[in-house]
Amino acid sequence: MPDDSSFWESLDYYYSDVVLFHIQDVGITVSHLVVALFSVLVSLIISSLVRTVLQKNVFNKMKIDKGVEYAMLKVIHYLILILGIFIGLQSINIPLGALVGLFAVVGVGIGFGLQNLTSNFTSGMILLFERPVKVGDRLELNGVWGDVVRINLRTSIIKTPDDISIIVPNSKLLDEYVINYSFGNPRTRIHVPVGVAYGSDVKLVSEILMGVAAENDRILKTPTPKVWFREFGDSALNFELLCWVPSAERKYDAISDLNFAIDAAFRKHGVQIPFPQRDLHIRSSEVSLGREG
Repeated sequence: MPDDSSFWESLDYYYSDVVLFHIQDVGITVSHLVVALFSVLVSLIISSLVRTVLQKNVFNKMKIDKGVEYAMLKVIHYLILILGIFIGLQSINIPLGALVGLFAVVGVGIGFGLQNLTSNFTSGMILLFERPVKVGDRLELNGVWGDVVRINLRTSIIKTPDDISIIVPNSKLLDEYVINYSFGNPRTRIHVPVGVAYGSDVKLVSEILMGVAAENDRILKTPTPKVWFREFGDSALNFELLCWVPSAERKYDAISDLNFAIDAAFRKHGVQIPFPQRDLHIRSSEVSLGREG
């Protein structure tokens, strides 16, 4: 009666040496694939450990920009992964020329059938290295605004103040008109339009608006806030309060605070905020009056 253990060992040996396909003159077996996958798995583990150590022991102490940190960690991850793939392929004796030929064929296929994917991939690399947009930036794109929380190779994730995640193809961030409130100096100027009734003391209105801005803790003292007398409107004298906030994150909070304070100050000083109104005059024609007589 045959030994069961020897049977399974022979079966295991047979399948591990079965050639699945060839790359040039190299036959790829199951054992080759296992070695290559193991190499990739090890590279992923090493990448995770290296990035964790760098983030906790190096980047946190250096206190570098979060966008720079994110880009560096991504680049390190991809480099270690590529190195692991290369070592895995070399361990099963696949020649470099075969890899170049394979990549060339894949590149042609990508060029014809996956242009959109290629465009987003290239845009992702540009975002990571050139960094016109980085993690933590406050963006406005097509009327939607939020913070960049992740930049992947193909897409980026923008989270709105309503805690909604928007997935944006990377090419959109480079090809379309994007407002980046965090690029360069993060401070931004806010505009608060205000209309007062005709006959109001315009100097008093200007003083009230300047006082409201000076008392708000969210508003920067430098640059100095200013008031514009914009126009004589249809039913109001239109002013605009302009002041600076440290960043766009609290932009609408600051505008709301100013509106509350302006309303309270106008009520205190008797300044009226008008509402749109129209006077309608009805005149009867002489003909209709004659017929009635």
